[in-house]
Amino acid sequence: MNLPGKIYLGIDCGATTSKVGAVDTDGEPVSPRLRQSSTRSTDGAQAIVDGWMRGAADFLRAEGFRWSDVAGVGLAIPGPYLDYGVLGKMPNMPESLKGWHFLDDLTDAVAEAAGRTIPTVTANDGQLAGFAEARVVQAGHGGSVFMLSPGSGLGCAYVRADGQFDPGDNHAAACLCHLPAPVELFDVPPLQCGCGYDWNCIEPYTSLSGLPQLLRHYLPRYPEHPLHRSSATDKEKALSLRGLAQEGDALAREIFDLQATALGYAIAMANRAYDPTHIIIGGGIVDPEATTEAFRIRYFKCMKEAAAKYVWTDFSKMRFHQARLGELSQAIGAALLVRQSETG
Repeated sequence: MNLPGKIYLGIDCGATTSKVGAVDTDGEPVSPRLRQSSTRSTDGAQAIVDGWMRGAADFLRAEGFRWSDVAGVGLAIPGPYLDYGVLGKMPNMPESLKGWHFLDDLTDAVAEAAGRTIPTVTANDGQLAGFAEARVVQAGHGGSVFMLSPGSGLGCAYVRADGQFDPGDNHAAACLCHLPAPVELFDVPPLQCGCGYDWNCIEPYTSLSGLPQLLRHYLPRYPEHPLHRSSATDKEKALSLRGLAQEGDALAREIFDLQATALGYAIAMANRAYDPTHIIIGGGIVDPEATTEAFRIRYFKCMKEAAAKYVWTDFSKMRFHQARLGELSQAIGAALLVRQSETG
């Protein structure tokens, strides 16, 4: 049964897929289901906006709502931004979108669909995922939260103990993913990051983006490995590693042990910079439908051991959590942001 009263829509714009979710006036998700559609970023800005609006309309129709029930719309979209609501140059979307006033276009499209002006807000997708997940953790525990989500990249977010998050003056706060990795602690050469900077960002050491490079480094150590004979592309080989690791493959396990260790170092960075009580780990790594319990136990063990060596405070006081909202998190975070902006 639909919840009474107004709802707040959240749109999550990824490089390949966009998703829509919503929360009610109490901040609770109105549905465990997302509406997903292709972002079509290569077709230009208007195609992206059209996709957002189709997804929103489909969500409202499926859940029994109308635009008259919508009190606000939030948008989660990757950065960096040239200004609030103005897209910068992103490594995973066409360069032609740089300078796009995406929030203005969303605001106009929402007003046209609803027949009235509806408040719209935006923030970085990684920040909003953390905002949503922190609400779950902070409902039962005090303290601030830092979230790290290894996926295609490394999403990061910081939420204060009072439940508020600070996006930063230029909407790029808590961007630990593009801080330099402690490369002297790794037995691998410096990895290239898609952001274009050459100071060894920690993102490729922790995420899918670095797996092809790590595979090229480690594969020669395993001369009999079947991947030597595979006709798959480098990307396809890299994407097979998680499954191989869960089957006990030594090469794949070594690579994911390295990535878990690198994430532990990122946690130590977060500890020194933000001093959070709670660390939330998101992404496919913690998805029970994508990884086995044995894989997650091994991953978390490596991660915590690495973090414990370098945290600045008492490691025993840190609390670790696995993300709970899955693919809902960014859309729900966007919906919560516009709810907060309207209700205070």
